Amino acid sequence: MTEKTSNWTRRDDAMVESMIRRGATRRDLLRMFMAGGMSLAAGSLVLGRATAALADTPVTGGHFKAAGWSASTADTLDPAKASLSTDYTRCCAYYNRLTFMVEDGSVEMELAESIETKDAKVWTVKLKSGVTFHNGKTFDAEDVVYSLNRHKDPEVGSKAAAMAGQIAEVKAVDPTTVEITLAAANADLPILLSMHHFMMVANGTKDFTTANGTGAFVSEVFEPGVRSIGKRNDNYFKAQKAHLDSFEYFGIADETARVNALLSGDVQLAGAVKPQSVRLIESQPGFVAQRNDAGNYTDLNIRLDMDPGDKAGFIEGVKYLMNRDLMAKSALRGMATIANDQPVSPASPFHNADLKPREFDPERAKSLFEKSGLLGKTVPLVTTEAAPSAIELSMLLQQAGVEIGMNFELQRVPADGYWSNYWLKAPFHVGHINPRPTPDTLFSLLYASDAPWNESGFRNEKFDSMLVEARGELDFARRKEIYDEMQVMVSNEAGTAIPLWMSIIDGVSPRVKGLRPNPLGNQMGFAMAEYVWLAD
Repeated sequence: MTEKTSNWTRRDDAMVESMIRRGATRRDLLRMFMAGGMSLAAGSLVLGRATAALADTPVTGGHFKAAGWSASTADTLDPAKASLSTDYTRCCAYYNRLTFMVEDGSVEMELAESIETKDAKVWTVKLKSGVTFHNGKTFDAEDVVYSLNRHKDPEVGSKAAAMAGQIAEVKAVDPTTVEITLAAANADLPILLSMHHFMMVANGTKDFTTANGTGAFVSEVFEPGVRSIGKRNDNYFKAQKAHLDSFEYFGIADETARVNALLSGDVQLAGAVKPQSVRLIESQPGFVAQRNDAGNYTDLNIRLDMDPGDKAGFIEGVKYLMNRDLMAKSALRGMATIANDQPVSPASPFHNADLKPREFDPERAKSLFEKSGLLGKTVPLVTTEAAPSAIELSMLLQQAGVEIGMNFELQRVPADGYWSNYWLKAPFHVGHINPRPTPDTLFSLLYASDAPWNESGFRNEKFDSMLVEARGELDFARRKEIYDEMQVMVSNEAGTAIPLWMSIIDGVSPRVKGLRPNPLGNQMGFAMAEYVWLAD
């Protein structure tokens, strides 16, 4: 590293800020910078930037109102069933996980005191003492056993059932010790346990009309598809309680209305605003459009087991008909990275950079559509505001189709109920996937034969066996080799057309402080309610 800091990224800034929070001194950090080849001047610049980011002093009090981009009458307080941003935000506020992923991508302990293993197959989890649920019950090992095992119960309908299927046995050794035995070794277990779905619930809980968690907030109001209100839990086990007195979260599907609510002061945060709104937001004094590049994407899903996806050549034709450069510039205003039809983004060390995106080739697409027998016929594409920028991406595909005689009929449906009624079900439809921290998580959720969110119905026995092999592989080089091949398989064989990795942009009021990036997505991986505060 030289005098220039052009190779220094926001992820590196986050790492330094996290180290400062954990007690690293200026001398410690400068010594680390210089050991890495950075000059004293450049190191001082980086350190000054990180220190300034932490300079605001948190204040206590206030009611925080935030608007996400989607909500539904199917909204839930059951973390196992969470699937929307609104679900994740509530669950992060009312419950806790055994581990928590911080902004630099590392995993810290939350309800766990420690997690240890000798072989990546049998794990010993020591739990924190003195933690209580909102109803006063003491958190213990039996709650962990119940919380993890319920994902494996088909009647629960857990969105993380495929990931939880890796767990062969969970047993309570004593009230503060749990032993987790996996069916096969998985070095990523601490990361897996930081996922939103693996929140801890009280042993025996079946009623989720309210939330009885251990989290920083207590649920006061839960109106599915309307709003949620939580108040600060003054008995929270962490030394640092939530700064806010209360928070309110709801969905505003219309992006213009969401931005207007932010600028008028009706809300202090508008989630997932469009790139087209950035200039307007940042033209107002103190307002910020906060960007997160963790691997978020909106995709076009073509079911392999339905018409037209079962016609040879159609899916590949769609992938060649996507003008990815135009999509990035027009629909995303440059706030995107060109993707290669698989979900592992450049933010991951396992990203296959040798797998190049398909070039825009309308003549090749036309030939493939002719092969499928669909050229000139009308093919419905279900699209919605529920998936960020999906309308714009769909329209650009439609326009490209017109030029070669391919007619895509856009069926624009309401955001409310989209994820229950159309996603995973319609033959050709849009989807939206929030960032996930590992390839194993992405592939287990989206592409394994038994994946709960298998958007195109992709099934491949070799892929499934490679997923298990990579999961237990402790050698990074070999693991990357496996993941590289799996990315190629998804790009070439699955019916998911992923044109871009999109920057997630939240519009933020000047009153909101403490909001940080997170690898699990925007709004601090949806955990913002616990950490932000409102300035006067």
